[in-house]
Amino acid sequence: MRLATWNVNSLKARLDRVLAWTERHEPDVLCLQETKLTDAQAPLMDFRALGYDLVHHGPGRWNGVAIASRIGIADVVAGLPVRDDWTDDGGRFLAATCGPIRVASIYVPNGRVVDSEFYLEKLEWLARLSVWLDDNDPTTELAICGDYNVAPEDIDVWDAQAAHGGTHVSPRERAAVAKLREWGMVDIVRQFHPEPGFFSWWDYRAGHFHKNFGMRIDHVYVTPPLAARAVAAERDREARKPSTYPGIPSDHAPLIVDFDFDR
Repeated sequence: MRLATWNVNSLKARLDRVLAWTERHEPDVLCLQETKLTDAQAPLMDFRALGYDLVHHGPGRWNGVAIASRIGIADVVAGLPVRDDWTDDGGRFLAATCGPIRVASIYVPNGRVVDSEFYLEKLEWLARLSVWLDDNDPTTELAICGDYNVAPEDIDVWDAQAAHGGTHVSPRERAAVAKLREWGMVDIVRQFHPEPGFFSWWDYRAGHFHKNFGMRIDHVYVTPPLAARAVAAERDREARKPSTYPGIPSDHAPLIVDFDFDR
C-alpha cells in the first residue's frame, strides 16, 4: 500500500499538476494540505476519473485538507474533535479509514512569530492534537500525515543558527511534536532518511530550492504496527521543479511511504 502526503499550496491553482503526479505515482491514499478550497469546490469528479474517492474539509481561500483514496473512505471526521467548547478554526484536520489503516491529514498553524497570538494558537492546536491522539489505540494502524510546520531537529533546517529564534524550530513547538513521538508515533520518513538536508519545503525566493535552503516540516507519523510494515519512504523532489509537471510547483515536495501488508 502506498501512502502519500503533499501540501499543494492551492489545489485550484495546481490541480493539473496534482492529477498528473497522482496518475504517475499511483498512491493508494493521498493526503493533501492547504487546498484553499471550500468543500463545494473540491474537485471530486477529477479525482474520480482517476479512480479515487475524495473527501475535503476547508473554509475556502485559506487552509483546507483533503484525503483521496482508491481503497475506500469511511468514518470521516472533519475538524479536530474536542471535549470542550474550544473550536478548531477550520480546514486543518480530516481523518478517515482507508482500506486497512486510519489516516489523518493535518495542516498545523504556521505560528508566524514566536510568542505572538498566532504562535500560541499553534501550540494550542498541537496540544489538542495530542489529546486526540490519546483517544487512539497505539496497537492499531494509524498515520498522521501532513504539514506540521515544525522542523523537529537542527538537521531539519538548512542553517540551524540562522533559523533559531523563529517559528518552526522553537523549543515549545518541537516539544509539542516530540510529545506525539513519546506517545508512540514513529517518524517513519526519518527512519529511512536520517541524513541532514533531506527537506520537504523551500521558499520560492532567491533560489532557495536550488541551493537546498529548506526545512523538513512535512511528516508522516505512524503507530508502531504500521511502522513495522513500512518498506520504503521517499520525497519526490522532482515535483518541486517547475518543468516536471504542468503548471507552477508548490513550495512543498510530496512524501511517499510504501507499506507491505503481506508481512
